[in-house]
Amino acid sequence: MPEPLIVSVGGHRPELHTDAWVAPNAALIGRVSLGARASVWYGATLRAEAEPIEIGAGSNIQDGVTVHVDPGFPVRLGADVTVGHNVVLHGCTISDGALIGMGAVVLNGATIGEGSLVAAGAVVPQGFVVPPRSLVAGVPGKVRRELSDDEVAHNRFNAQAYQHLIDVHRGAAS
Repeated sequence: MPEPLIVSVGGHRPELHTDAWVAPNAALIGRVSLGARASVWYGATLRAEAEPIEIGAGSNIQDGVTVHVDPGFPVRLGADVTVGHNVVLHGCTISDGALIGMGAVVLNGATIGEGSLVAAGAVVPQGFVVPPRSLVAGVPGKVRRELSDDEVAHNRFNAQAYQHLIDVHRGAAS
């Protein structure tokens, strides 16, 4: 099976925990770090020339996601974060246990609170701060309501499901 594209930029090479997993056609470029049991799936690109991209333990970057930085705007994901298919994360912070729905966009300086859910297709504006346990939806994204305990638990369940898939795909590669 082919290897992922791992590129050094400006003397910075991506750093992967030994338990992290990166799909064969994903690209990690520059100052990218992946924590334990973090995963980057097929067709995702993480590009960090100007600032770091930090992916916390147990977090997953699903198929087709783009993660990028600007000067002064790193990307930081906490633990057990799920980033759905075709999301764009740009210079933002995503706190522990949050879920970013498919096709959403989170812009420079935005912060997504712990356990929050950004709905599919939402656009979180530059500098917007989402409180913990919030549902964000719309274009532009707005806080719609507080999440229930079950919804917050479901966010964590999604992250755990992807941690299980690491083993399935790692086994398929051997």
